[in-house]
Order: sequence, then C-alpha cells, then structure tokens
Amino acid sequence: METTSSSSIPSEMKAWVYAEYGGADVLKLDSSISVPQVKDDQVLIKVVAAALNPVDAKRMLGFFKSTDSPLPTVPGYDVAGVVVKVGSQVKNFKEGDEVYGNINEKGLESMKQSGSLAEYTAVEEKLMALKPKNLSFAEAAGLPLAIETAYEGLERSGFSDGKSILVLGGAGGVGTLVIQLAKHVFGASRVAATCSTGKLELLKNLGADLAIDYTKENFEDLPEKFDVVFDAVGQCERAVKAAKEGGSVVAIIGAVTPPAFIFVVTSKGSILEKLNPFLESGKVKPVIDPKGPFSFSQTVEAFSYLETGRATGKVVVYPIP
Repeated sequence: METTSSSSIPSEMKAWVYAEYGGADVLKLDSSISVPQVKDDQVLIKVVAAALNPVDAKRMLGFFKSTDSPLPTVPGYDVAGVVVKVGSQVKNFKEGDEVYGNINEKGLESMKQSGSLAEYTAVEEKLMALKPKNLSFAEAAGLPLAIETAYEGLERSGFSDGKSILVLGGAGGVGTLVIQLAKHVFGASRVAATCSTGKLELLKNLGADLAIDYTKENFEDLPEKFDVVFDAVGQCERAVKAAKEGGSVVAIIGAVTPPAFIFVVTSKGSILEKLNPFLESGKVKPVIDPKGPFSFSQTVEAFSYLETGRATGKVVVYPIP
C-alpha cells in the first residue's frame, strides 16, 4: 500500500456526504471535500476501511438533530487506516502506524462533521488503538463501536466469571461480540443467544452454548433464567422476563422496562488495547457480513442493506477510495 507522507496530503478528498436528512438516497459522492485539519490531540488517518452502524443510519435520518454537528455531514464512526499526520501533543502514534477506532467519543453528542466514509479523517489520539497485526483493515474496521458497546454493556451489567447470559440478537454486529467477550474474556459459565434459523451454527461457533431460533420459540418462556440479559434488538419487556430475580438487563436500543437500563457507548482506545491480545490470539474474531465488504462506490447499497436489519455481523466498506 502506498504511504502518504504529511507533505503529500492533498487539500481535498473524496467523501460520501449528505446535506439533508433522510434515507440512503440522500448520500452523494463528492470529490472536493476539504481534508480535515488536525488538532493538537488528533491524528490524521488515511482511511483504508470503514464500517456502518445502525447509529449512522439513524443519525442520517435526523434522529439526533438537536445534538448533531451542522450539515453537510460525512458519515461514519468506525475506521481502520494509516496515520499520516500527528498533532503536536500526540504521544502514542507516529506516521505510518496502522490504527483502528470509533472516531466519535460520545455516541450521540458532539459527533464529527467529517466521519470515516472519506479518504481522510481526523481523530483524537485517545480514541484509537494500534490495529491487531493478524486482522485485515476490513476486519479491524468492523470492530470498534460494536466491541466497545459489547464490552461496556457487560461491564455495566456487572457481568463476571461464572455467570450466565442471554444475548438477544446474537448474529448482529454487537451480539456476535457479546457472545465472544462473555465466553472468552469474562469467563461466562453459560451463554445463550437468539437468532434466525440460518444463523444457529454461527452462534455455536462463536461460543454460544445454546442458540435459540426466535422464529420457533419464545426465549422468555424457557424455564432457564439468566444472570444477565443483553438486549441488542429492542425487546426489553420480554428480556426482563428472561432474567433471574436480582439479575440485570442491559439494552442498547428501544424503550426500557425497569429494572433494565439503557446506555450509549463511550469510545475509548484503551478498551481496544485491552482486547487486542484476545483478537491477536484469535479467541475473539470479527464477523463481517458475507455480502461485504462493499466497495467505496457501493456505500449507498451498504446503507440500504444495513437498513434491512438482516446483516450478520458487520457491514464493512472497503477499500477506500
């Protein structure tokens, strides 16, 4: 891959951008977007791969207007790429480093106007980590927001060694990682997860002891109850019924039924660093939807596919541009 030294960084770049809120059809490819300026605590990344998340689609629809950056917006939270310039206060990265991360520290506020679906993006050093050596850029790009959400949710729910967990939406971007982290990082005694018929085998391969076909059975009617239920699909009322007395239910989407709680992830490079050994050893694996990766020119199709809610694992855009 060609390296770009800071002296050869262009002033303009190709990026996907939207100037009004709406579905995937509001996205336009623009080849004259300004390359973002790098602040003292930031690195400029030559983007190699990016991944889409449900939050990208909701943001584009205008769900977070009140806290969003002004339009026009280059979307994209997840990035993997190469550092081509470092701000004056950056300590941990240098030009040429291969990195990955979720570029928006707070999921729904102060979001960057210039995201990862572009040739370059500027990101605070503390949000990034060195890319695991054994992963491709496309695989690494699919991890940050989802693995940070999985990890933070497990931590907040008080999950620990020897506990049992039920994951709702086990084949999705977050769910595939909750299963693996619960099993291989937190030491779950038992992992159950829901999915559709064709995905049962995948869940078992990721470490689920029990894969539940939601098209055939209702998880809340099972006699077995769980220490923690991680709801990644927005079925909180049912999720609460599957938890043990005194157990916890954590949700990342939808309406919340007490005692469940909902949270929005905070991006931290330190979490990625902590999980890198599990990724490099192959204990935790990224799952990329088999329809992808989508090329940069297919970004609109990638968004349309994400919106079907049928993706397995992550929808990744690669290579960029």
